[in-house]
Amino acid sequence: MITMSSKSSHKLVLFFAISCLLLQEKCTEASVLCKESEKKALLEFKHSLQAMDSSGDDALFLWETEECCFWHGVECNSLTGYVEILDFSLQSWVVAGTISPSLLKLHHLTSLNFNSNDFNGSLIPEFFGSLNKLKLLDLSNANFRGPIPSLLGNLSMLETLRLGGNGGDVTYRHNFKKMFSVGKLEWLSHLSRLKEVDLSFTNLSNANDWSQVISHLPLLQKLSLRHCDLPSISSSSLSLANSSTSLTYLDLSDNNLPSSAIYPWLFNVSSNLVSLNLSSNKLKGPIPEAFGNMKAIQELYLNDNLLVLAENQVRGDSGLNEIGKLPDFRVLDLGYNLLNGSISKSIGQLSNLHVLRLAGNSFDGDVISEAHLSNFTNLQVLDLSFTSLTLKFNTGWIPPFHLSQIMLCSCKLGPRFPDWLRTQMDFLLVLEYLDISASGISDSLPYWFWDPFQRLRYLNMSFNQISGTFPNNSIHISHLDLSSNNFSGPLPHFSLDFSDTGTIKLSKNKFNGSVSPICIITNEVSLALLDLSNNQLSGVVPDCFHSFRSLTALNLGDNSFSGSLPSSLGSLTSLEMLSLRGNKFSGELPLYLQNCTELKFLDLSDNELSGEIPMWLGQRLPSLVFLSLQRNQFRGRIPHQLCELKYLQILDLSVNKISASIPPCLKNFNSMAKKVSLDRRIELHLLDQPYVRSLVDVRYVDEALITWKGTKENYPQLGLLRAIDLSCNKLTGEIPEELNSLQELVALNLSRNFFTGKILQKIGHLRQLEVLDLSRNKFSGNIPTSLSELTFLSILDLSYNDLTGKIPTSTQLQSFDPSSFSHNRGLCGPPVSPNCSMVEPPPGKPAVGGEEDSDDQFMKWFYTGMGLGFVVGFWGFCGVVFFKRSWRHSYYRYLDSAKDWVYVSFVLLKTRLVRRIKGVSTR
Repeated sequence: MITMSSKSSHKLVLFFAISCLLLQEKCTEASVLCKESEKKALLEFKHSLQAMDSSGDDALFLWETEECCFWHGVECNSLTGYVEILDFSLQSWVVAGTISPSLLKLHHLTSLNFNSNDFNGSLIPEFFGSLNKLKLLDLSNANFRGPIPSLLGNLSMLETLRLGGNGGDVTYRHNFKKMFSVGKLEWLSHLSRLKEVDLSFTNLSNANDWSQVISHLPLLQKLSLRHCDLPSISSSSLSLANSSTSLTYLDLSDNNLPSSAIYPWLFNVSSNLVSLNLSSNKLKGPIPEAFGNMKAIQELYLNDNLLVLAENQVRGDSGLNEIGKLPDFRVLDLGYNLLNGSISKSIGQLSNLHVLRLAGNSFDGDVISEAHLSNFTNLQVLDLSFTSLTLKFNTGWIPPFHLSQIMLCSCKLGPRFPDWLRTQMDFLLVLEYLDISASGISDSLPYWFWDPFQRLRYLNMSFNQISGTFPNNSIHISHLDLSSNNFSGPLPHFSLDFSDTGTIKLSKNKFNGSVSPICIITNEVSLALLDLSNNQLSGVVPDCFHSFRSLTALNLGDNSFSGSLPSSLGSLTSLEMLSLRGNKFSGELPLYLQNCTELKFLDLSDNELSGEIPMWLGQRLPSLVFLSLQRNQFRGRIPHQLCELKYLQILDLSVNKISASIPPCLKNFNSMAKKVSLDRRIELHLLDQPYVRSLVDVRYVDEALITWKGTKENYPQLGLLRAIDLSCNKLTGEIPEELNSLQELVALNLSRNFFTGKILQKIGHLRQLEVLDLSRNKFSGNIPTSLSELTFLSILDLSYNDLTGKIPTSTQLQSFDPSSFSHNRGLCGPPVSPNCSMVEPPPGKPAVGGEEDSDDQFMKWFYTGMGLGFVVGFWGFCGVVFFKRSWRHSYYRYLDSAKDWVYVSFVLLKTRLVRRIKGVSTR
């Protein structure tokens, strides 16, 4: 009894002690206030920052209140009140400006996170190296630049260091510039407590010690060195490397590392690797069987290399199958290698796979049957895109898996619509991504498709021959691409997800009727791309674009729209691409388009627009790269304000009624005068990543119909072309000498105008010219000798001018057809004639101007002469008969006698014929 009561009393004491501690903590929480010294430091820190939300308001306005522990991005210790965490990552607002050294007064700061902000290329402050209690430093995607300060090696308590992804959107490497550079990584070896390191997109080309340093971080679990220009690992560094047992996540992708440089080190540190990414390197040869020794591996990314299948791997007898037997192996990505031949049915031994990607390999002609896939009971993602595989399944086959993503672009699924997809769309685990584009389907869409379709987020069935119409109910989707098919009927009502970026591409079909359904798109604010081009839509485009705030590309080209352009187009302030070509729009170019200041691509060709070319095109649309007003009814002069378009690469004003001379200021087209990076392409990237497991990347290039090398064609690589086309107008005067400065110009067409004077003597400075058409003008004088320096020239037309003299001698010029120089007076030499002594000037003058040629001129004078002859002959005779009585009476008597003669002759002929017929019948 005594023992029991003693135990009870101990428990009671312990209960009261714990209760007191909890009460004390509650009381402490209620009474702890922000330290005044730290509050002053934070206000000083705020003073050097700019933090604005989407509406332009100060996102840190609450920092004026008394209690700093409740300020946005600030977290304090609940017991002491000291500031321990500053976290400005992944907010709805962006922090910019400079970082004040007042942070050094926060002596208890353990976490500093500026992920996904914008510090405008400023340097990483060196005083960060003095924040000696930091455990987490995250500066990733915050637009810092310059060298990484080695003083960060003083942060001995640091466990997480993230500096990756600075300098731009890391998804698009062609737009990316490495903003950080590092010499040696020796300072990193001082941070012995590091568990996670991310230096992705940092220039480590001089860090020859990287593998050695990494191997001496005993607690390191996660390492990302993506796109770092890593140098190869030397044999001496390999001998100094220790085997790591802590590393579980390793990303060395996008480094161009060869097999010999990475395999020996990799297989020495791989004992506990769970995820390995070696994509986009230079790995060659068969897939090493040593991967089968990675007993903990779950994810293996080997895509975008030069790997091949060895003979034993074709048979299915390889280390990959050993990996497949591991219970937790889930992801295998071998896409875009040099794998070829046939896929063994033993691939089904990888039965635990959740993700299988073989895209971009050469399995041409191979057939995938249900025998290959029948063991994949856990499969969620299947990517066989661009493999030319044929998927042939028995009718009624029910797959054992339920996929969330199906990517079969360019596989052979047709001609019938694959019915096994129905099993994937009916299941409760929603299929959210389906790409069966260019898969040879020429069938009508089955009746069962539209109902489960409503759960898809991404659907791409483009470049098939699928027919059908939309249902009457609303279409709920985020990304829809049905372009280049045979769909018909009216447009449906679309419903978009508010949280997603929406894209709708229905071009090159047979949709008809009004385009008014776009006015009732649900959550239209999220729509970024709308392409309805090349259909049979008609009528007036409704004025309902006011709420399309996110619309970046709009293409209504090649339909039958009429009327004036809707004024609400001026509300599309995010618009970068606008194509309305090939319609019947009329009226003047509306002033409100000047509000679309982000426009890069503007195509209004083949319409009935009129008036003068407005000055604001050059003043208010400074980002224009492509401008086409071809085949309209514009008149007046070319405004000199167009010369302010320094990024312009293509200018097409052909087939209008433009007069006056070419403004000399065209030399200000910098993109035509200087070499510019080909990264400035006329294309649109849309990235949608609402979930980590689902990434949607939409790339849109608006093809323009341009006259290229004499024929009209869609030219998709507009970013590579620099062209000026002013043909078929009423331009006069001489070509300005300033045009010689456009040294990157590829095509120049000034034909069918009224230009005079000489051809530019220094035209040879335009060394990139491939097309030069100056025909049907009034150019005179000699052909400049510098023309022979244009070694890339493949199309030349100087015909129908007043040129004289000898054609300059060069291999290039003499290779052209004589018609390129025809109808010029006095041109001689090859290819027109063997030499100049044998040539006489042809009679007459060449036809010039507008769209007329010599045949037009001949027919014009022929019909004119015929008309005059008729008038003179008819009224000459009738006038005499009318005014002179004796001639009139004689003429009428002549007509009477002629009539009598004709009558008598006819009667005699008839009598003779009757007699002959009777005589034949009596015999």
